[in-house]
Amino acid sequence: MTGAVMSPDRLKELLERVRTGDTEVGAALRELEHLPYSDLGFARVDHHRALRMGMPEVVLGQSKTPEQIAGIARRLIEAGQNVLVTRVDTEKVAAVQALVPELCHAPTARVLSHESAPVKVRDCLPVAIVTAGTSDLPVAEEAAETLRLSGVPFTRVFDVGVAGIHRIFGELPSLADAPAVIVVAGMEGALPSVVGGLIRGPIIAVPTSVGYGVALGGLTALFGMLTGCASGVTVVNIDNGFGAAMAVLRIVNAGAR
Repeated sequence: MTGAVMSPDRLKELLERVRTGDTEVGAALRELEHLPYSDLGFARVDHHRALRMGMPEVVLGQSKTPEQIAGIARRLIEAGQNVLVTRVDTEKVAAVQALVPELCHAPTARVLSHESAPVKVRDCLPVAIVTAGTSDLPVAEEAAETLRLSGVPFTRVFDVGVAGIHRIFGELPSLADAPAVIVVAGMEGALPSVVGGLIRGPIIAVPTSVGYGVALGGLTALFGMLTGCASGVTVVNIDNGFGAAMAVLRIVNAGAR
C-alpha cells in the first residue's frame, strides 16, 4: 500500500500530470484506487483524511495495544504520511517504539510522532495556547503537538490563571492578533471567560481534570466554561487538547479558502 496517501499537493500534481498528458487516465485511476483507506483487520486507516482535513489521521493510543498502535503507525509511514499518536501511557511507549523505532516521544504531551516529510508551516499568525496553571501543561502540550504536526504556528502563554490575573495583561496584544486562542484551565474553569471578555477572536476552551474535591475530575470546569459570561466561547471535552487543536485547524482551513 506504499504511496496510497493523497495529500492536496499530491492530488494537484497528479491532476496536472493528467492535464499535460504526462500521465494517462488509467494510470491516474490506479494511483487513486486505494485512496480511501487500508484495511488492517482491526482498523481501517483513513488515507483520505489529509485531503479533507489538511492533516493525516491521528491515532488515539488510549485503550489500544502496543501492537495495534504500531500496526497503524507503520501503515501510515509506509504511505508517506506523518504520524501522531495521542494518549500513549508511559508503559506503552517502549513497547511501541521497539516495533516502530521511527516514532519520537513527547512525554509531557503523552504523544508519539513521526514526520515522513517536513511539515509545511502555514502562512498565518500564530495561534495562542494559554494555560491557567502549570498542572494544565499536559493538555496544552497535546494541543501544541497537534498544531505542530498540522503546520499551524503557535505560541505558548502559560501559567496566567485568575489567581494572579495581572499576569495575562501583558500578553493581550499578542492574544488579540491571534487567529484563534486555546485556553486550558481546571479548577473552576474561569480563565476562558476572562479572555473572552478581553479579545474578539475565536476562543476554544479546554476544561482539565485539575482540581480538588468538587472539581469532580473536570466537570466543574466544564460546567463553568459552558455557562461562562463571555459569549461565543467554544468548549471541548475535558482534557481534550487534541480536539481543541483540531477545532483551530478547521478555523485556519476556512480562512485559507
